Amino acid sequence: MSDIMKLKNKSGAGILDCKKALEECKGDFDKAMELLRERGIAVAKKKEDRIAAEGVVTSYIHLGGKIGVLLEVNCETDFAAKSDQFQELTKNIAMHIAATNPQYVDENSVSEAELNREKEFLTKQAKEQNAGKPESVIEKMVEGRIKKYLQEICLVHQQYVKDPSKAIKDVIVDAIATIGEKITIRRFTRYEMGEGLEKRSENFAEEVAKQQAK
Repeated sequence: MSDIMKLKNKSGAGILDCKKALEECKGDFDKAMELLRERGIAVAKKKEDRIAAEGVVTSYIHLGGKIGVLLEVNCETDFAAKSDQFQELTKNIAMHIAATNPQYVDENSVSEAELNREKEFLTKQAKEQNAGKPESVIEKMVEGRIKKYLQEICLVHQQYVKDPSKAIKDVIVDAIATIGEKITIRRFTRYEMGEGLEKRSENFAEEVAKQQAK
């Protein structure tokens, strides 16, 4: 039972699903976790074509008003939107945004102009650092760096502050498997007090991240 509860807390899946996964994997916790993840992805794939027009706009304020986040997360029904699981999900994602300051929801939100600028910069950098290397090698280096850049600025690809073994997209997949509906992050806005103004150096995001990782 302790392993079942540990798997439930880690995966977000139901007790019966965790019990079955452990039985199928002969008690191997890591394999059971992977099995639940695969099943969650399969469930999410089946729901991709559904319409998710319900949901909530949630807010999160931290550090006595130093950082604020407005976040819209969509699901299929008002019933699911009002559930404890969905409310907790949106709260945790809003806290994550406060901590990590992503710029976009996903790579589809990044403009072609910005990607081209970053690619030009990274290409120049790669050529300077790897003089004499074939063009094909440079291109692969730039491709890898662009991928890393998108992982850093796009919310769904960031490592989840409360569990770095997962990306935010994995957290969403787990929630879909648990709640049983299509769930999407539509948009968010993050505010930081005095942002853009000249002020003394303060790393609010780092403070939030430390508290959320506890």
